[in-house]
Amino acid sequence: MGRDLVDAYPAARETFEQADDLLGFKLSALCFDGPENDLNDTINTQPALYTYGIATLRALQAELPQAVAAFAAGHSLGEFTALTAAGALSFEDGLRLVRERGRLMKEAGERSPGAMAALLGLDAGPAQELCARAQAQTGGVLVLANDNCPGQIVISGDDAAIEAALALAKETGAKKAVKLAVSIAAHSPLMEPAAAAFQEALAAVTIHAPRIPVYANVSAASLTSADQIREELAQQLTHSVRWTESVRAMIAAGAHWFLELGPKDVLTALLKRIDRAGSGVALNSAAALQAFVAGQVD
Repeated sequence: MGRDLVDAYPAARETFEQADDLLGFKLSALCFDGPENDLNDTINTQPALYTYGIATLRALQAELPQAVAAFAAGHSLGEFTALTAAGALSFEDGLRLVRERGRLMKEAGERSPGAMAALLGLDAGPAQELCARAQAQTGGVLVLANDNCPGQIVISGDDAAIEAALALAKETGAKKAVKLAVSIAAHSPLMEPAAAAFQEALAAVTIHAPRIPVYANVSAASLTSADQIREELAQQLTHSVRWTESVRAMIAAGAHWFLELGPKDVLTALLKRIDRAGSGVALNSAAALQAFVAGQVD
């Protein structure tokens, strides 16, 4: 992950080298060569994805200095990338925060194991009703974690409640219900210990008002002050990612063209299902970035 970007763009290479120095280990080698199991450990995945996103952004800015965003947003961890792109966080502070976020989430998951499941064919309202039924049946914890787009919801909670929801999903109207390969109940009350500890990490870094509006996971409204950002980043560990509403809010504010900074194209694929008025490009490889830059220069 990221090797082609580093080979093609000095700005990307410098970003990965900076991350290696700051973290005190070769994150770049883990991204480029694995092992995959270690890279998929959330304590490593979070700084890896953040570094990849900023490396892509810096490479884009080096090639197209005139490319300036009007809005920014990030899905879960991606919110840190968005805030860095908007000038609210330095890369250094953002990297330290996401590494600590990953550590705390892993620790919370070990204390209170949980699970997550994707529901296809359900919108937010019916999914919340399903969570309520599963909670009533088991006495456990289950919440809507991600409202990704119409017809794609992720729920999160303890194992018993997840299993109950999977059994109830089809009669609730879901076309498909799939348990995800994770042992952490992200964006649920089971992350409360992580959220409480993460507030201390947030208090130790400098946060600026963003240069452009950054649309928040928790409220789906724009963040405009440092205090709002601190509150948002602590709350998002235990609250739902309101991605559908965030994208619609940006489009309502005038956004129509979206660039995704990451190694895949998940958010770009979601965009058309949220609002056909939006167009997206995933800058998920050196080739994709080169093609995009060439199109803008031409």
